[in-house]
Amino acid sequence: MSETADNDGPVRIPDHDLDDLVATVAALVAQSQQQAATLARLTDEKPSPKEAAQPHRPGRETPSTPHPDNGPEGPPPFILALDGHAYEQELAALATWVHDLLLPVYGREITSSHPWCHKWREHPEAVARLRALRLAWQQYTDAEAGAAGPSVWHHDHLDPALLQLRAPGGPFGACTTSAARPNHRLLAAPEQAGGGA
Repeated sequence: MSETADNDGPVRIPDHDLDDLVATVAALVAQSQQQAATLARLTDEKPSPKEAAQPHRPGRETPSTPHPDNGPEGPPPFILALDGHAYEQELAALATWVHDLLLPVYGREITSSHPWCHKWREHPEAVARLRALRLAWQQYTDAEAGAAGPSVWHHDHLDPALLQLRAPGGPFGACTTSAARPNHRLLAAPEQAGGGA
């Protein structure tokens, strides 16, 4: 039964159209809840219990999204903030990753424009950058990162880290520039080099 716009009475919708309208409204409400949950994740707010009940969609995490390896206390601490046994354990795990994965796959030739240091563990900047690179690798090669995760790791993490580490002015700038002549030298910090402030 159709009503004209001239009637001031209630609008009546045929029953067969009502089912379609109910389904459309339900779909819009679900979409709105999903968008609210995504917005809450992106702004680091906790979603409401109703939003949290929405189905998980792998690969949609942002870098601030907690990763399963982070544990209940949150992300791992910055490696340079660790000391003693905790630092040594992290450094040992990092060394295994660097020597078993990073260098065999991404090491490339040592040249004056791409130096490397065989004693990289003694360069705090290198340790910090390599540990961050390893943590990103763990996150973006996890199945939950989705199919594009490794690409994100290469583009957003590996390439910038290697550009900094292996730059002539980077932490290895005074170290090995030829694989045939290994060299290691820590560069002085600006305060030490310039006599302090």
